[in-house]
Amino acid sequence: MVVSWVEGDSLALPFAGSCFDYAVLHLILAVVSDPAPALRETARVLRHGGVVLILDKFLREGERAVDELLLRCCGLFAVRRRFIAGVPGTGLGPGPPDDEDQGGKRRAGFEQQPEQGFHKTNGVILFDTISMMNFSGSLAGIQTVFSRWILAAALVLAAGCETLPPKPVVVTPPAPPVAPAPPVAEPVKPPALPAEPSMQPANWEDLPGWHDDNPAEAWGAFLTSCGALKAKNAWRDLCAVAARMTPPDRETARRFFQENFAPHQMIDPEGQATGLITGYYEPLLRGSRQPSRRYRFPVYGVPDDLLVIDLTELYPDLKGMRLRGRIEGRRVVPYYDRAQIEDGKAVLRGKELVWVDDAIELFFLQIQGSGRVQLDDGSTLRVGYADQNGHPYRSIGRWLVERGELPLEKASMQGIQTWARQNPGRLTEMLNHNASYVFFRELPADLTGPLGALGVPLTARRSVAIDPRFVPLGVPVFVATTWPNAAKPLNRLMMAQDTGGAIRGPVRADYFWGFGKEATREAGRMRQPLRMWVLLPKENSIGIPQ
Repeated sequence: MVVSWVEGDSLALPFAGSCFDYAVLHLILAVVSDPAPALRETARVLRHGGVVLILDKFLREGERAVDELLLRCCGLFAVRRRFIAGVPGTGLGPGPPDDEDQGGKRRAGFEQQPEQGFHKTNGVILFDTISMMNFSGSLAGIQTVFSRWILAAALVLAAGCETLPPKPVVVTPPAPPVAPAPPVAEPVKPPALPAEPSMQPANWEDLPGWHDDNPAEAWGAFLTSCGALKAKNAWRDLCAVAARMTPPDRETARRFFQENFAPHQMIDPEGQATGLITGYYEPLLRGSRQPSRRYRFPVYGVPDDLLVIDLTELYPDLKGMRLRGRIEGRRVVPYYDRAQIEDGKAVLRGKELVWVDDAIELFFLQIQGSGRVQLDDGSTLRVGYADQNGHPYRSIGRWLVERGELPLEKASMQGIQTWARQNPGRLTEMLNHNASYVFFRELPADLTGPLGALGVPLTARRSVAIDPRFVPLGVPVFVATTWPNAAKPLNRLMMAQDTGGAIRGPVRADYFWGFGKEATREAGRMRQPLRMWVLLPKENSIGIPQ
């Protein structure tokens, strides 16, 4: 691979032997004074099937100018977004609808780290803000890391593109005038990186409603976390003490957490302490082990030809990134998208776990990541997330709003379901907008709840999904928010036991409401401001409260 920097704001990477010759990475370290060369090159690459990669980390200043640049260049609208629940900037406001926020793509104990790194939109890959936090800040370091990241992107995006025409000649700025003794130019330093997200030490008095909550109700969820964490040094003694205790009352449980944990408030990269919390639930579908005119929508297990590529061993910088594809001849190409799977392109015969009677409910089962199926013989089957086709998630709520089919305030899960039932002729069009497709596995019937990414059953109203890049899976967290569509405080101790494809950022969570009609209703309506504290074990302070 040959890496060359052009005018300090784009990176041209020839890929010998691949189906596209160039991918251009626009770093946009600052909004360039003359964007014309970058505009022309970006348009050329996209026009010929190439890929443009944009580092969102540096789009803090002049965001409007960057949006306008991309719109003028490529006809792209709002591609620059921080992928934190689809909320632009840091305010909650009337952000884009997030109908599937109620769980994203759940990890059912298979992968404790979500897919991360890049998001593809119309030939543009946005490297999101959060994924860029481990750079040293040196230009050379960024060059090295991005060379590896683009190789990873090429594995997924190499199919279906054209060979680019020869790259136009780049006009090189004139060399400085020759002088008898030219001064040695100092290396150009990139602009300072935005502050990284942090956990700020806090006091228990900082937690609103801490003394009003009943932490004893979270004790069972805490013990299930211990089941997954007890082998780790920081948790071994703490979990052993908790296991010896009789179920504590309200005050005993409160003293246990105060004596053994220290609260830390989550702060985002821009120094904001307020984020977003949504809700998810465990749905109930009706189905059968055999297909029929009524039960004709299959719930699939993992296909045999789905290839999962883990680059961690070769490139440690890509830890947590798993690429999905399939083999076509001697090439790794993207796996089939939702439309192709529904059209029968994927080899899935024999992978049907069960057939259900409602395509809309099946879609939302994929969003929630786990659920129950009441079979026609009276028994109940439990299914959970097993894998995914590797295509990025796209919001059908946003699709409906952008086309004027739903007002923003009605783009909730319930609003989407109502629209779908009123427009059956457009159901396939709407669902296929989201190319992501989730595969399931059958879970033991005796589980007390659906399995979360920690690999333990979730507890209704005491388990929460987080972004494990910032919040360690399994730890206690205290959330301060309000009830859905209300100002009534909802402040309680919960356990970080799950993740989700839409749950991205340090101050971002998804509240597990449980199973049943009330859980479904509350999860579908929840989109509230959030403040969050992570409780980390203190050193050498393990003890049973007296």
